[in-house]
Amino acid sequence: MVTVLLYVVVVALVAGLLFVVASYVFGRSEELAPIPVGMTVTKLPRVDVTGADVRALRFQQVVRGYKAAEVDWALDHLAGEIDQLRTELARVEAHALSLEAEAEAEAAGRRDEDR
Repeated sequence: MVTVLLYVVVVALVAGLLFVVASYVFGRSEELAPIPVGMTVTKLPRVDVTGADVRALRFQQVVRGYKAAEVDWALDHLAGEIDQLRTELARVEAHALSLEAEAEAEAAGRRDEDR
């Protein structure tokens, strides 16, 4: 009889200890305010998004979420496109600046000839 009573006391102590540990680890049932509709916890710059920004994106994992490999592939593809477009844009802007400089130099040369 003493053995059964000892088992019951030990089980009660273990259950109480597990309850205290779980309460400490998982909090005191406090809930965070819900995220407003249309908002996300994922961060991206408002302007000048680069490929590195896209590659650094991480999404919250959920049980019924997307496959991480597919999301990573899509983000990598988009990051490559952004990098390629930014490189092309910089090349075109540099070419436009050089054309403007040539036009200004030519216009200055004509003004000197007219004097």
